[in-house]
Amino acid sequence: MATQRRAFDDVVLEGDGLRLRRPVLADVPRVVAACTDEETVRWLPLPSPYGPVEAISFIETRAPTVLREGTGLISAIEVDGELAGMVDLIGVDWREQTVEIGYWISPDRRGQGLAGRAAGLLARWALQEQDVERVEIRAATGNVASQRAALAAGFEPEGVLRSAGFTPEGRVDLVVFGLTRDDLLG
Repeated sequence: MATQRRAFDDVVLEGDGLRLRRPVLADVPRVVAACTDEETVRWLPLPSPYGPVEAISFIETRAPTVLREGTGLISAIEVDGELAGMVDLIGVDWREQTVEIGYWISPDRRGQGLAGRAAGLLARWALQEQDVERVEIRAATGNVASQRAALAAGFEPEGVLRSAGFTPEGRVDLVVFGLTRDDLLG
């Protein structure tokens, strides 16, 4: 049965040593630093060059627009009062009750398990409280860190979509990971 929901609730989520909140202008310097980092840029199709103007637009325009229009939810990952990364619900399909999660972690916070913890917190909230039945994470086959995060979040690998994504270097295959509402009941 299709959901009647048409947008995600605007909430702050806390758990597992982190806080998921809306991004704010105070985050701009750390967003710019992360979105110009070589490893981040390697895997994400970000604007180039990426500076304060792009970060401000992301925070003041894109984040509120996707929430208002019901096309997703952009959340800052906060640890110890500081921006540590971003985790997003994207590609939402309210009729099919599916959504995808994307994330990046600030260079100085990598290796702490934050992407997996943030993705797990957001996925469980979406499945338990937001009328979502299925959440996916798609990671380039070469992006081992992102795949580890998906597994740490409790997602199951489901297969590879050939030439389904792109990075600044061109088309890439994507490993698909899934988590369903039924998975949480098991």
